Amino acid sequence: MSHLTTLDHYFTEKREDHLEELKQFLRIPSISSLSEHKEDMQKGAQWLADSLTNSGLENVVVDKTSGHPVVYADWLHAEGKPTMLIYGHYDVQPVDPLNLWDSEPFEPQVRDNKLYARGSSDDKGQVFMHVKAIEALLQTNKTLPVNVKFLIEGEEEVGSPNLEEYINNNKEKLAADVIVISDTGMQGPGQPAVCYGLRGLCGVQIDVKGAKGDLHSGLYGGGVQNSIHALISILESFRDAEGTIEVEGFYDNVRALSNEEKEAYASLGFDEDELKAEVGVDELFGEKGYTHLERVWARPTLEINGVFGGFSGEGIKTVLPSEAGAKITCRLVPDQDPDEIVAKLKAHIEKNKPVGVTVTLTEFDKGKPFITPFDHPAIQAAGRSYEKVYNVPTAYTRGGGSIPIVAAFDEILGLPVVLMGFGLSTENFHAPNEHFHLENFDQGLRVIGDYYFELAELSKEDLKK
Repeated sequence: MSHLTTLDHYFTEKREDHLEELKQFLRIPSISSLSEHKEDMQKGAQWLADSLTNSGLENVVVDKTSGHPVVYADWLHAEGKPTMLIYGHYDVQPVDPLNLWDSEPFEPQVRDNKLYARGSSDDKGQVFMHVKAIEALLQTNKTLPVNVKFLIEGEEEVGSPNLEEYINNNKEKLAADVIVISDTGMQGPGQPAVCYGLRGLCGVQIDVKGAKGDLHSGLYGGGVQNSIHALISILESFRDAEGTIEVEGFYDNVRALSNEEKEAYASLGFDEDELKAEVGVDELFGEKGYTHLERVWARPTLEINGVFGGFSGEGIKTVLPSEAGAKITCRLVPDQDPDEIVAKLKAHIEKNKPVGVTVTLTEFDKGKPFITPFDHPAIQAAGRSYEKVYNVPTAYTRGGGSIPIVAAFDEILGLPVVLMGFGLSTENFHAPNEHFHLENFDQGLRVIGDYYFELAELSKEDLKK
C-alpha cells in the first residue's frame, strides 16, 4: 500500500474528529493586537503545544518573548535525512466590523463545505494541517521520513516584532535544511501554487511645512508658497505618466526576470479582462513593457497611500495651508534594500523640493524581499506533491505582498524557503466572514503528508542554496 493511500484512509477515517479539534483551536480569540486578549494568546499557545504533544512531537515548549509566546516542537529521529522547519502563526486579526459577520467569528460553522471562523484560513487552519499530517504519519508508520521542527509564533499579525530576536538567539535550535510555510494561497480553485518569492517593503511619511501658520489667500496668495502645491510637486516628480519611477537609482539593483520565469507566468493564462471586471476599472495601469503578473510579482512600486492638509470641510475656506503631508509605500524586489531605497527617496525629495518649504521624512515599516529560485529542488518537490493530489500542473508564482519575517528567515538561517499554501484569495482573511474551503483542507493534508516523503528523497547537499 502506498503512503498516499495510507494517508487517505487515515484522513478519511479521522476527518470529523480533526474538524472538531480545529474548531476548538478556532474558538480561542487569539487576537495579538488587542491587549485585552493577552490571556487568550496564552491559551492559544498552550492549546497548540498540547496538540503538538498529542500528535507525537517531542521537546514541546511554549517559549516566552518580550511579547506573545512562540511554540516550539521537534521530532529528530530520521538519521541522515533532511530537517524541515515548519513556520506559522496562531494569532489572528481583530474581527471588526462585527455586524458584517453572518455567524459568530469565534464560533466556527461549516456552510457549503466551507469552515467559517476568524483564523480558519489565516493561519490556524493551515498550521493545524501540518500538525495532523505529522500525527497521521506517526500513527500509521510509527516514524517520519524526515526530521521536523515547528516554530509557531503569536505576533505575525502585528509584524512579528520579537521573532527576529528569537531566531537570532536560537540559531542552533532552529537549524534545518529547508523552511516550509503554509500561510499563502493557491492560484485559484483546484489550481495549486508554490510561491517562491515575495516583495519587500518600505514605508515613509512626507511632511511639508511652509509658513508658521495658515495664511489668508487674498493677502498672501501668489506671494508665499502653498504647502499643498509644494507637496503635489514632490509627489508628481516620483513617477512619469506610464508609472515608471523616476527616483535616481531606484532600479539599480532590481533582479531581472529569467526567460524561464516569464514563460512560467505566461503559461498561467492570466485573464486581464477578468481582473478589470473584478476591480471595476476600464484599463489596467503599470510600468511599460511588462505584463500584469510581472508588474505585481517581480517589479518594484512606489505608491501614494494617503494625502492630507488644508481645509476639507463643507464649503470653502480661502487659506494657504501651512502644512501638508503624504504617506508612501514602496514594494521592493530582489536585490533591493529598504534602507538604500529610503536614502534614495530622501535625496530625490531634497533635489525636487520647491522653494519656501521645509520637508521631513519619517520612516515606518521595512522588510526585505525574498526569493528562492523556482527550480530549487525543495520547490519542485512541493510542486510534485501538489500534482499527485490535485492532478493538475502546479503553478510557480511570486507574491506581490510582503511577509518581512520570511526574509529574516532567509537572511539569518540561510535556508531555502518553500511557501506552499492552501488558501484562496476569496476567503476573506482579515475581513468579516473569513472561511476555509474544506476541499483544500482535505487535499492539503494529503499534499503535506506526501511532501515529507518527497523531501526525504533529497539529500542535504541537494537542499543547499
